[in-house]
Amino acid sequence: MSAYTTANTVDEFRQHLADVYGRITAACAEVGRDPASVRLLPVSKTVPEERIRNAYAAGCNTLGENKVQEAHGKWQAMSDLPDLRWSIIGHLQTNKAKQVAEFASEFQALDSLRVAEALDKRLQALGRSLDVLVQVNTSNEESKFGLPPDEVEAFVKQLPALSSLRVRGLMTLALFSDDAVKVRPCFVRLRTLRDRLRQSAPAGVAMDELSMGMSGDYELAIEEGSTIVRVGQAIFGARRVADSAYWPEQGANR
Repeated sequence: MSAYTTANTVDEFRQHLADVYGRITAACAEVGRDPASVRLLPVSKTVPEERIRNAYAAGCNTLGENKVQEAHGKWQAMSDLPDLRWSIIGHLQTNKAKQVAEFASEFQALDSLRVAEALDKRLQALGRSLDVLVQVNTSNEESKFGLPPDEVEAFVKQLPALSSLRVRGLMTLALFSDDAVKVRPCFVRLRTLRDRLRQSAPAGVAMDELSMGMSGDYELAIEEGSTIVRVGQAIFGARRVADSAYWPEQGANR
């Protein structure tokens, strides 16, 4: 039985958001952080338009989506909400770069120079820019996307040439486990890498953001320095379709 109850109405979304923000505040208090230093990114994958509109009315004005096609369709359907922003947090193939360049305000899963170049070309043509985070495979799992930690520095040094990409920091998917002893090292690894890259990052590259932590582990991630937590089920409710079926490339993740 899932512990995540489904939110449908605006009031239910407000309650779920209040619960999550309360836990963010408590996690920050544990380590002496300002709760304002953590951004909550609600993840709306598989959630239909009607419920997203209610979440928006409750205060969700930026949403995270894994699949470009799904996100693009939702963007089109809700074009009457001009301040609703979309963050793509899943793996991107170069042939989907055109769509992301068209509507996304953020891309958190950059791990390929080919994708970076394709995005930059499309963004330049549209006169747009895009906030990006570099995805790092901190759990060393073959099923996960993301660069190995030891390849990130060289990759980041190639990005200033792509002027429409605004590099903001790093993202990771931790080991999928209920055991904090196994999960925490993934977050520590990303923070340590970010701190080191801050010393060597080229001009124009910021290493301020750490996107790490999901519904099951975001408090742990906050303890280790996360600045963006990607929370889906704790806000929207348990998904009917298992993550392993929805995102087979990486198994159960969010």
